[in-house]
Order: sequence, then C-alpha cells, then structure tokens
Amino acid sequence: MTTTHWTSPSDVIDRLRRRWNSGRYLTAAAQGHPFEPIAIPLKGPTAADVNQHYSKALEWARSWAAPHHPHLRIQTKPIGGRNNTPANTVPIRVWVDSLDQLVTLLQTTAEADLFHTLHTTTAQRAPDLAAWVAAHPMRALKAHPYWQRLLDTVAWIRNHTEAPVYLRLIDVPDVDTKFIESHQGILSELLDHSLPADRIHNEAPRSNFTARYGMLSKPVYVRLRYLYDPPGPYSEITVRASELTAAPPGTRTVLVLENEITYLALPSIPGSIAILGSGYAASRLHHLPWLADTDLWYWGDIDTHGFAILSRMRGLFPHAQSFLMDRSTLLAHQAHWGEEEKPTAEPPPHLTPAEAQLEHDLRLGTYQPRLRLEQERIPITSVAHAVARRGRT
Repeated sequence: MTTTHWTSPSDVIDRLRRRWNSGRYLTAAAQGHPFEPIAIPLKGPTAADVNQHYSKALEWARSWAAPHHPHLRIQTKPIGGRNNTPANTVPIRVWVDSLDQLVTLLQTTAEADLFHTLHTTTAQRAPDLAAWVAAHPMRALKAHPYWQRLLDTVAWIRNHTEAPVYLRLIDVPDVDTKFIESHQGILSELLDHSLPADRIHNEAPRSNFTARYGMLSKPVYVRLRYLYDPPGPYSEITVRASELTAAPPGTRTVLVLENEITYLALPSIPGSIAILGSGYAASRLHHLPWLADTDLWYWGDIDTHGFAILSRMRGLFPHAQSFLMDRSTLLAHQAHWGEEEKPTAEPPPHLTPAEAQLEHDLRLGTYQPRLRLEQERIPITSVAHAVARRGRT
C-alpha cells in the first residue's frame, strides 16, 4: 500500500458528513433512539510500509494523535516487533461516542438545534406531522424558512371540508397560489400524511395537486367551429368541456385539427364541425364521450409527434380515422418538407399498419433525418379536396 491510500482526518470527516447528510442521526434522535457509537476504520501503514517509508508513516501517525482530535476516540494496535524491526503503535479505527461529539466535530450544532426546534414545534402544532419531520429531517430543514406557512396550509386544507375550492381561495396568511405551486411537492407529502384516506384521490399523482386533494382545477375548454349553418347566432364557440355533454345539433362528422389557420379556413361541410386540438391537448377529448357516436377524423403534422397524437386520440376513440397523414401526401409535397426538432423515440401503439410503417420510416430517417411536413405547408386546394372527400364518406 502506498501512502496515498492512508486514511486522513479529512477522509473521516467527509465520510461522517455524508452519513450526517442522510439525516439518519437526526431521525434516530427525534424518534428517541439512543445514539449508537460510530466506528470508522482507518487504512494506515503496514509494518513493511513503516520500514520503507518511516518518516511518512510517522507523520501520518502524528496526524492522528489524540490531542488533535478531542471529539474522537482513537483505537490503536501495535505493528512490527519481529525480525529485529521495532514495534510501533498505529491507529486502526476512530469512534464517535455521542451525538454531541458528532455535531461538534462536523460543526452542525446549529443545524441540529434548528431541527430539534422544528420537530418540537411541529409536535405541538401538528402532532400528526411530527413523524414525517422525524423521518425526513433534511427535507424539513431545507423548508424551515417557510415551514410555518406549510403547516398552516396543510391545516387549512385538512379543516376545509365544505365544497371544493380553487387554490386561489385558500385563505392562509402569506400564502398565495404561487407559494402552493412552488412547494406542492412537499405539501403533497404532508397532506398524504395528514389527511384521512377518503380525502386523498390516489388515482391522481402527487403532481396533479388539485385532483389528488379534491380541489377545483382550471376547466378544460373546447374550441369548435361549425362547418355548416350553425343552429344559433355563433359560427364558432369556446365552451367548457364538462358542459358540452352532447354533440351540437345536426352534427354527424367531427374533424380534429392542430393548426389554427387551417381550422379557420376549412370549407363548408354539411353536418360537420371542426375542433381545434392544439397539440397534445387532443387527449382532452376524453371529456367528450359523444365523439364515439360521430364520424371522427384527425389531421395533424406528418411527423413523429403528429402520429403520437393520433395514436393517443385513437386510444380514446378506436374508430377515429386520419386524413392527409399518408405516404402519398408526404411524397406529393416534398418541396415543403421541414425538420422536426425533437422526434419521439417510441413507436405509438394505436396506428394502422400503413400509418405505423410511415411513422417508422420517419423515425429511421428513411427519406431524410427528422423529416416533418407541417399542416400549414399543404396547399389549401389539397385540403379542400381531402375535406370534401371526408364529407362524402
């Protein structure tokens, strides 16, 4: 062993600090467990090393002299003393015998005191959360500047058992929507620990804060345009999806498009409406179950994301068909090819064989890398012809 492998005092401090940063010692203290002495083995010189590098071995041993480490107990053993070699005593292990010694050694006394205060205060104000604090000391310490506001927010939500409200209506001093949104990760953990089981909607992930805890979410809106003489005074409406419980009167065909200008420029088609999908928002169409009883068509960009959106929509409505998303359309508009910035990596599951093969070719770069044909690149005459064919089917 060379001298570069001998354990230095800074090595021990680093190792102890990593253990401290795990929170295990604060957790044990908060849970009332007695402190278990910590043993750190030392890698030091062998008898051969002492003979070959005596001065360096002596320097290393002196670095571990007890007076230099008042907060460590140093365990030694003799080496050498054979074959006319002198016997020497070297440190082989250091011990930390108490939590006070540990925090003094690591200079974390203030941190330990702050955690004790946080845990004690929480046990007094929100006893149900004291166990969470004990189990997650470093999370609690990181949140200490706003810990009181977190507790107040959890208490308000727990005590509010009336009709669901928007986050904006949570009435806690110095707490606003931005605060809740910024700290919803830790708030979700605290609420999961504090609320009764029937107040937590486990089917919703913690990232969906409002759905998980029974609060009001921003409504989903559907923007649609009549492609025939509308039954009322409006040719286009935006309405809450929850209120659009049935197809507009006279509707037989629904076209879902991604490009706004194309959506606005669609020609007249008897018995048809157009819905603006706005990218992956097409998946929100699950709020409109009546689409299952319509002739449903989707048109998106010819790129990997366009087919991913089509697949997601067809996962909701298996009868949905695509138009202007085929190989002949792609090859007929080569002059308008562009580049997809970040293609998807996985093949979508809900495509027809022809669609799947074209999507596969796009991902492989069969025609050119990251190929994309955007909706608005297709001449409006081609769109009109395709839409007219859809209207006659």
